[in-house]
Amino acid sequence: MKNSLGHELGALLRLAGPLISAQLAHALMIFTDTLMMAMLGPKQLAGGALGATCYFIFSIFCTGVIAAVGSLVAIRHGAGDPQGVTRLLQNGLWLALLLGMVSALCLNGLGPLLPHLGQAPDAAGLAMEFLRPLSLALPGYLCFMALRGFTSAIGHPGPVMAISIAGTAANFVINYALIKGWFGLPSLGLGGIGMTTALVSTGMALALALYILRAPHYRLYGLRSGLGRPQRAQMRSLLRLGLPIGGTYAAEQGLFTFATLCMGALGSVQLAAHQIAMQTVALAFIVPQGLSYAVTFRVGLHYGAGRLPLSRLSGHLGMGLGAALMLLFALLFWLLPEWIIGLFLDRHDPAFAEIVTLAVSLLAIAAWFELFDGLQSIAMGAIRGLNDGRTTLVIGLAGYWCVGAPLAWLLAFALGWGAQGVWWGLAAGLAVTASGLVLGFQWKTVRLQRQDRVDGEVCLS
Repeated sequence: MKNSLGHELGALLRLAGPLISAQLAHALMIFTDTLMMAMLGPKQLAGGALGATCYFIFSIFCTGVIAAVGSLVAIRHGAGDPQGVTRLLQNGLWLALLLGMVSALCLNGLGPLLPHLGQAPDAAGLAMEFLRPLSLALPGYLCFMALRGFTSAIGHPGPVMAISIAGTAANFVINYALIKGWFGLPSLGLGGIGMTTALVSTGMALALALYILRAPHYRLYGLRSGLGRPQRAQMRSLLRLGLPIGGTYAAEQGLFTFATLCMGALGSVQLAAHQIAMQTVALAFIVPQGLSYAVTFRVGLHYGAGRLPLSRLSGHLGMGLGAALMLLFALLFWLLPEWIIGLFLDRHDPAFAEIVTLAVSLLAIAAWFELFDGLQSIAMGAIRGLNDGRTTLVIGLAGYWCVGAPLAWLLAFALGWGAQGVWWGLAAGLAVTASGLVLGFQWKTVRLQRQDRVDGEVCLS
């Protein structure tokens, strides 16, 4: 048992490190875009933020659907089925292109709708200036995610990390060159930022595809043949798992959007403090998010190989490791809240005094918030590794929208707790979701082990 524990922990860490680094690089790319918008001016920042929000709504759902590629590849890899792995990746690329193109068309059609959704015409115009070229990033980004799932699931996450870091650096340099007019380049404003992100995302997908086609350890999979058309059986498998994952991602993001709307209704101070605390939480969340993918692939590998006890061990190790890491972030939030807030604004400026005071209190709640958010993400990844997306969707909807959202509104408005009430509601919703998903993983593994025993007894008889 000790050997299994040490081996599994080492394998999980070797996989998680590059994936966490890739998640961090993606977050830095988003930060770079925001920084460049701010350099253009406050109106461009507001319009760009609106466009980025619209883009994120589509991308979060599509990313969830494409997450099925890595989950199913890990299972087929564990089962020793390289042809099955190949077919899943090829169909995953078709699905990524289809989702990306449909989403891009939808995003380009939002222009006339934004004013009817209460957005100022000027802001809506600037949002579309950014969104039209940015929407073209989705096909490339989703193909990159499909390729990332494939190579990470078979135990080679290093190229993902390297290409993600290179893409982030390229995104910064090209954006900055366009804004400053280096090398005689024209200043393209928000459209240039969107175009740069689209070009870099496509370039990252092509770079990873080229590496996979040329590196010797992928030759077993024969990826060059059979890419001509999608196959119905594999598409069904991907959608059966991917649609519930995408729905779960969208439901969680909807909860955070609801919280932001509640803060806006409470006032500008509350909204500003919320944004600072939420940015802090989002940065810390990169760690469990990357770890959750690693857990998915390790659980799926053992599940496909028929090693259910090791699937369970890997899931438990991931959850324990994630909880320990989140407790470290919780200590930072408890012990150094003012220092953290100082990274976003001048905490000694009297104009920000109310925001700083409120943000400090929100970070104290965030210590609990982050623990549950990290745990539910990793437990969700463990269940995905067992080829189950419906359980995560049902538990997520119950936790987010039957507990989190109603309780946030009740505490904030009906009971008068204000901004802290919104965050306690979020923490409660995430706690219920995390508990449900941990128990769901336990139930699922026990049920599968019982089924294996029954099948074995039937074969013997």
